[in-house]
Amino acid sequence: MYKVVIIDDEPIIVKGLSQIVPWAKYDCEVVATADNGQEGLEQIRELCPDIVISDIYMPKMNGLLMAAALKSEFEDTEVTILTGYRDFELVQQALRLGVTRFILKPSNMEELEEAVKAMTDKLKKKGIYGTDTKEPPDESPMPEKGKTAAISDAEPDEAETPAGSFIVKNACAFICANYDHKITLKEVADNTYVSQWHLSKLLNRHTGQSFSEILNHTRIEAAKELLKDPSLRIGEIAERVGFFDLAHFSRVFKKMTGVSANEYRNQL
Repeated sequence: MYKVVIIDDEPIIVKGLSQIVPWAKYDCEVVATADNGQEGLEQIRELCPDIVISDIYMPKMNGLLMAAALKSEFEDTEVTILTGYRDFELVQQALRLGVTRFILKPSNMEELEEAVKAMTDKLKKKGIYGTDTKEPPDESPMPEKGKTAAISDAEPDEAETPAGSFIVKNACAFICANYDHKITLKEVADNTYVSQWHLSKLLNRHTGQSFSEILNHTRIEAAKELLKDPSLRIGEIAERVGFFDLAHFSRVFKKMTGVSANEYRNQL
């Protein structure tokens, strides 16, 4: 049986999808439901479902970002977005991220069953037959029960997926908006809905830099701009860009630019 997780902030939708869709017809079983994206991701990480059906705008999470987080960590999990938003650009972005179907509410049974069939067909093509399957159509080895392939196990070039790029783009945007305080990798990971370990891998593979290198680069570029103002003291600039230890700021600045902050200012 293929494991299914349903995520929607409307209880009537969750109940309807769980009970009305003929899951057994497609060798599927609903193993968990959630009413917000954060809880949904926790269920996904715990249960490793084969299929996820999710709303796109929910409390505590943007479903599109959740879909990207899911596809970047578990690339073989099939995702269908169910939403009331008629936004063509949103549809295009969701499909680029690897979402299988984008269904508008209110949906009918024919659309839902077509989506479920499309997802199970794709899983079979990838050699994934769910759990408790006696014999697959071919003799290829079965994936470990209850598991899907994680992108972190892929080769570096295979990690350059649209979902991974989307996560990295959002992570870098978050860093740029918050570099001026004591930001941590955990904080960025929490705001992009992936684990710290996975985010660290994505940043390295997509940018060639670690989290601390990206953060320091962002801070030093901001410091360079502030150094153009002669009225600002070096210590004040260091604090403004998120360094609360002047000696540390000085070391990082010189390492990245080859000169001290004072020397850089004198060269302007």
